[in-house]
This record gives sequence, structure tokens and C-alpha cells, in this order.
Amino acid sequence: MKITSVRATWLRAPIPAEHAHVSDFGRNDTFNMCLVEIETDAGLVGLGEAKAAVGNLGHYAAMVTLIREEMGPALVGRDPRDITGIWELLYNGTRARYATREGRTFPTIGRRGLAMSAMSGIDIACWDLLGHSLGQPVWRLLGGRYRDRVPAYASGGWAPVGGIGKQMAQYVERGHRAVKLRVGLQDRSVEDSAARVREVRETLGPDVGIMVDAHGTWSVREAQRFARKVADCDLGWLEEPVSAENLEGQAQVRATTDIPIAAGESEQTRFAFRDMIAARAVDVCQPDVAIAGGITETQRIAALAAAHDLTVAPHLWGSAILFAAGLHLAIATPCVNLLEFSRGHNPLLNDLVEQTVTFEDGHVLAPTGPGLGLTLRRDFVERVAVRA
Repeated sequence: MKITSVRATWLRAPIPAEHAHVSDFGRNDTFNMCLVEIETDAGLVGLGEAKAAVGNLGHYAAMVTLIREEMGPALVGRDPRDITGIWELLYNGTRARYATREGRTFPTIGRRGLAMSAMSGIDIACWDLLGHSLGQPVWRLLGGRYRDRVPAYASGGWAPVGGIGKQMAQYVERGHRAVKLRVGLQDRSVEDSAARVREVRETLGPDVGIMVDAHGTWSVREAQRFARKVADCDLGWLEEPVSAENLEGQAQVRATTDIPIAAGESEQTRFAFRDMIAARAVDVCQPDVAIAGGITETQRIAALAAAHDLTVAPHLWGSAILFAAGLHLAIATPCVNLLEFSRGHNPLLNDLVEQTVTFEDGHVLAPTGPGLGLTLRRDFVERVAVRA
């Protein structure tokens, strides 16, 4: 089987005004991603997702050009099932032959940023193709079924004091046993964030898990003050309390609270996670499969986390393709024991493919179809595609 073409398409799905939310990123009125499609001479097509920005925003013209004009042509004629070889070729560039001979990396200058995200989308599509070629789900190829269902927390929570309890209770009514709300500079103050958390705990009671995400917006001292104010709320984790560039500060926050620290949604490659772990700055690693290096590299990150007795909860604020990639990893990987389930208005999760997520009793069930188990709704793709 040989690759005949690699397609990249910017999808931008509008979010109706009544469903748009406002956070520290601003008003979220569209959902964006780069759809990667790898075609083969066997008639099979693999699906992938590459992300130019964390979350649902971002401008994808450069990402599309990178895949169409540089990475895609370099893969034509190669067997997409040689996934490791393709990953290393894209990572090491013209020095890939040295990497093969020496057994170590010779990365290109673009090994991070858009290039790694583009590689992520290509890698996911290759895994999808491998599964289709063998008639097996991706989780089978990753080592088989370790679990048949995965707990999924509801990810949302932007309402202010007086409304956040009700908003999070709606997620619990949908079957979730754990929820996550946003805090940080989107709120008026640290006290305001703490008041919103206390409202959620009082509304939901002691048996529902609560996590919070500050989007890296606090200073070290602000994060520490927040942690002290909510010490009695039994939080599952405090996510990205400070800037992702401030590992030392994140480690300081972690050292002064017993609330687990979660981070890593914008990090790329196992090397970045190695440094975060070495800095004692994290308890829960959160690689985004469409940013960190695809399924191939996220497997390596998970192995690294497991070696340090840490867990992995993939960042899955994206389309149905990203969610499926995270789900297949969780089914097969012992330390990937919790999934993010986007509960904001997300047309790329709910309308992009024909399949729906099977959600029962707070858990997402293992998919059974070959590859990622997804079929694109071509009419939807055509409707939301951004034409260059």
C-alpha cells in the first residue's frame, strides 16, 4: 500500500451566539481544526487532526500550506503503515539517515510548533490507515484492550458566581461523575475563582469529582493563594496554574499544595514532558494528541509518565478525530485512565462524523470499528471548509 496524496483542509465551524462562551482567550464563536486525509492506492483513506492552537481557535492557513506543500509531497509513494519511519523522517528531515544509523535524533529546526502539530495529524491518519488495512481498531494495534470503558469528565464551566453551580449540575445530569470548570484571569479575582469553585462543590455535593483549569494565567503567588482558599473543596486537580513557560513556578505551586497539578496540553514531544517531570512540576500529564506528536509520540509520553508513577489524561478539546485518538489510547494504555469530554458547543465533535460517542454511566465505551472507527460527513466538511 502506497500513499498517493495527503490533503489538508481548514475547517471552521461557527458557534451560534447563544452557545458561544467567553474565557481568557476571548469570545469563542468558531471551532477550528486542520483535517488531514491520507489517500492510498489501495482505496483506503486515513483521517487525522492537526491543531494550530490549543482549544478551538486559531488561524490554519500556514498549517494547511505546510502539510500540502512540504510534508505531504515527501510522503507520496511511502507505505503509510511504516508509521515510525514516517514520524522519524518528518522529525529529522534530511538527516533522517543519520537517525536510522545512529539510533538517536537529529531533529530539524522546526521540530516544535506548527511542524510538530502537522506531524501529529499525519501520524493519526497513518494509525487510522493501519487499522483499516488490518480490519482492526487502533486500540488493538496499541497493545489490545486493557479496559473496555473509560471515565470521562465534562469539560466546560464558564458561568459566573450564582450560575456556575447550575451549569455544572447540568453536566452531572447528563451522566458525568466528574466535571471541570475554568478559573484564572477570566474571573475578577482569585477570590472570585475560589467562590465559583465553592459554589460548584456545594451544589454537586461530595461525590462528584471537580477539577479546575486556570489556562496558565496566574502568577505563582496567585495560584498558591487560590489553592489555599479551596483546600477544603477536594479538587481532583489544578490545571495549568501558571504559564507553561514557567516550569520552576509550576513546581513551586505543586510543592505548596496537595492538590494534584495537571499540565501539558500545549507541550510537544516526550522531551518536553521529560523536562516537566524532572522539574517535579506535574502529577497528571495532559498531552494533546493533535499537538504533541500524534498517537506515536503520545504513547512514548505515556510510557514516560508511567515510569514515574504518573497518570495521563489527554487534552481532547477538539474534533471527533482527536477524541477518538485519545479514546483508543485510553483503551489500550494503563496510565491513560481519564478522558476530557468537551461540553461546550462543539460542532466538530458532534457533527463531523456519522458515529456518535457511546456514553454510559459516566464512561465512554471502546469503539469497535476498524481504524479510528470514523466516517466523515462530507456534506458537513464542505459546508465548513475554508477555501484558500
